Amino acid sequence: MVSRRGPLRRHGPPRKITKVPRFIRLVPAVLLSVALTACGGGVHGTPGGLGLHDPYFPRAGNGGYDVTHYDLTLAYDPAHRRLTGTAVITARATEDLSAFDLDLKGLDVAGVAVEGQGAHWNRAGQELTVRPRTDLDRGETFRTTVRYCGTPETITDPDGSKEGWLHTGDGALALGEPTGSMAWFPGNDHPSDKATYDIAITVPEGLRAVSNGEPTRETTRDGRTTYAWHTSEPMASYVAMVAIGHFAVTRSTLKNGLPVYVAVDRTQTEASREVTARIPEVMEWEETNFGAYPFSSAGVVIDREGAAGYALETQNRPVFPGAPDTETLVHELAHQWYGDSVTPESWRDMWLNEGFATYAEWLWREDHGGDTAQQTFDALYRGDYYGDPEQNKAIWAFPPAKPSGAAHVSDSPVYERGAMVLHKIRQTVGDDAFYDIIQGWAAAHRHGNASTAAFTAYVEKKAPRRDFGPIWRDWLYGDGKPERP
Repeated sequence: MVSRRGPLRRHGPPRKITKVPRFIRLVPAVLLSVALTACGGGVHGTPGGLGLHDPYFPRAGNGGYDVTHYDLTLAYDPAHRRLTGTAVITARATEDLSAFDLDLKGLDVAGVAVEGQGAHWNRAGQELTVRPRTDLDRGETFRTTVRYCGTPETITDPDGSKEGWLHTGDGALALGEPTGSMAWFPGNDHPSDKATYDIAITVPEGLRAVSNGEPTRETTRDGRTTYAWHTSEPMASYVAMVAIGHFAVTRSTLKNGLPVYVAVDRTQTEASREVTARIPEVMEWEETNFGAYPFSSAGVVIDREGAAGYALETQNRPVFPGAPDTETLVHELAHQWYGDSVTPESWRDMWLNEGFATYAEWLWREDHGGDTAQQTFDALYRGDYYGDPEQNKAIWAFPPAKPSGAAHVSDSPVYERGAMVLHKIRQTVGDDAFYDIIQGWAAAHRHGNASTAAFTAYVEKKAPRRDFGPIWRDWLYGDGKPERP
């Protein structure tokens, strides 16, 4: 989110959603009785939970199942802004289910099937509630197919930033943090449920469609081209993306053989040439500092200016609205370790994304002739880091581990003060132990989810003779500016 964002800060949005009824469309009692008899017994499951009770986005995600794979087949007509999609969602039931919910905002549902059989469904707010013909048993793997179409929505967050399906001058850009992916595909839209993806996008010939992972197929027929991408490592829905436009896509490899895909909008070719040339250097530096790169490809997408109001750490290749500076590139690529591979358990844990990526900028500066991390820390503490006094004051608005609301999960305390927590750890343990901690943390939770409590426990385990109590109390969870730097 700068990780989205970098210098451009994006603030996480809340959602106002109407409570969804637990029961779906009414079925005549006789038909229901016949169906139950044919299935060999009465209902033994219950509806899956509506929302995962995230502290900031309580309706995000759904209970009762865990998604393992999304297979999305999309077709987009930019002239009419019309999206047609089929989503095949493979999931495992985590409890006996009589019904379950998917997150889908806007768009028209044409039909739903579970394991090839038509299922009853209804809509209420962002909830698509599905009732299979037969109950699902705990531990059962099942496939849900949703056919849908319409004009996908651009979602405006309370802070004014936009996500979901963003219309650009020559195509579209689909971004999902924190809850925008439900604007273009149905799913379990919460960072705690990661899955692999296949995304195929058909667009008018002459346009290109770029997504996460690696390209697997490109075919043209009857004036339309399909681009297929495969993501083999688990990915949270909020870092899934699609970019459609006039992109030049190049493939290269790093010294270690890792493929790098760079997609640049034709309006940004010259402006981005210098920064994209530094990708190998930045990647090598980040692997030295953070450990082995966690994914099977890297790269960037540089869309035209104004495509979005922020940069975002979409998995495998971050998205930038125009050519970024080097520090923003460092920030977003650092998120591949901290945010994309090690993903927050809930939106309360956002500082584990943004604090790490911001501190990566400090370390880059320190290693490349700029201010040391200590100098940056001191300037932030003194209150003269930014030219605007209000911006300096904003750092202390709330503790990084306790954002004051859904509209503030990407505010300055999460970024800068989150980075200050990491610097305090570094001061406490010394450089050697600090790099062991941040590399070990990325390795221990590779492709998983983690909470702030898990991080503090990990740090204490790695340095058992150190007292981290004051850091957690004053810097991570404490209100206001600590008395001493």
